[in-house]
Amino acid sequence: MSRPPQQTRNAGDMHLGLSACTLTVHDLDEALGFYRDVLGFAVREDYEARGARWASVGPPSQPNVRIVLQSTGTDPSASPTDRQTIEDLMAKGLLSQRLVFVTDNCDDTFERIEAAGVEVLQEPMNKPDGVRDCAFFDPSGNVLRFTQPRQTTRALASPRAHNATT
Repeated sequence: MSRPPQQTRNAGDMHLGLSACTLTVHDLDEALGFYRDVLGFAVREDYEARGARWASVGPPSQPNVRIVLQSTGTDPSASPTDRQTIEDLMAKGLLSQRLVFVTDNCDDTFERIEAAGVEVLQEPMNKPDGVRDCAFFDPSGNVLRFTQPRQTTRALASPRAHNATT
């Protein structure tokens, strides 16, 4: 029995959205405190099973997005040697992961996060494409970048910039 040919769909016909991503962290309680108290994220889950614990957080404005936080020892099949190797690589910054967030005001976001004593990777700067962004390390060395899209930068919002483009 032959199957009818499948219809090819354009990528634009699909509806895709991010549901979850995973970050490895040194200390789950420390990471939960950072994402909850410094970034203002909601704790979605805090789960323990078979000796492993993980949690998920997410921006309150995006209730369907979860950032799953797991400690290096979460995988029960990892040997103690493997776990130590992962810890060593994380300590050297060789396994850091990156998350990029959108903000409507890069400078205010930077000031708020820096005031909490978070380690700065990059102060706010304008990029050649007109985007303004900054970056920090979370407590486990993961890179968190905060990007202000070009259309909402202060320079474009100023009356002088507006008059120059009209």
